[in-house]
Amino acid sequence: MLELRDKTAQSHSKKRGTPACQDEDPRNGEKIPVLTNKIMRGSHALSLKHVALACYCDSQRIRSMTKMRTIGLLGGMSWESTATYYRAINKGVKEKLGGLHSAKICMISVDFDEIEKLQHADDWDGAGDMLSRSAQAVEAGGADFLVICTNTMHKVADQIAQRIQIPILHIADATAEHLKAKGLERVGLLGTKFTMEQEFYVGRLRDQHGIQVLLPESEERSIIHGVIYEELCLGNTLDSSKRAFLDIIRKLHQRGAHGVILGCTEIAMLVQASDTDIPLFDTTAIHTQAAVERALS
Repeated sequence: MLELRDKTAQSHSKKRGTPACQDEDPRNGEKIPVLTNKIMRGSHALSLKHVALACYCDSQRIRSMTKMRTIGLLGGMSWESTATYYRAINKGVKEKLGGLHSAKICMISVDFDEIEKLQHADDWDGAGDMLSRSAQAVEAGGADFLVICTNTMHKVADQIAQRIQIPILHIADATAEHLKAKGLERVGLLGTKFTMEQEFYVGRLRDQHGIQVLLPESEERSIIHGVIYEELCLGNTLDSSKRAFLDIIRKLHQRGAHGVILGCTEIAMLVQASDTDIPLFDTTAIHTQAAVERALS
């Protein structure tokens, strides 16, 4: 079909002096014939054949540009941050493609109350089983890859991966690649106690990416954990908590952190980059950007 269109365009070019141009398909570099808006013969308007050919070529080019993978979202932990994921991913796709474009998303949002009880009961196998079943449903819905919309529950990412066929876009890997692109090798980390104190996150950054992680002091970790579960996951932001977080960030910087990872998807509700001169890395923003890039690649 492409060969036929090429021959048709060349034929019109030779017979009528019509400039036949080629554009490049952004997916595979294939040449696509496109007739320019200068296709005229004397003072006569375009023939219907010219118009049809130009429209067909443009439609093929637009179709190739809008091909995207379906993003699977495993959310609800909490729904406050999952809403940010949904908004940021759709906004990112629209910025890339323009017009009325939005992301192709298949999402399941779990009941965080059930997950939180399993977390604090140290029943990670139970939590992993629950999320694995939800991930299977997302896969069955047509997702091409999975995004777990939380830092903490990446603790069971390997367990989930064993139960599905599609790949997981790991939040720690996306964050590490972002940090390495900026040349950072030593950073502070804020998150739940699970994320800050267990190896599934800190160990992955260190062992797989060579990034040294500095943690807040024990009492500070308790403050952060409490604010996340007792305030942010309930949609509440307090000025006193914001001041406490900024003070902890300042201390991490003084200890040698080149920047600080906001390693809980709710923390950006409280603290933003504009609040301090110390570089902050919002894992929600990084994760969603990586999801958009994967979907459109």
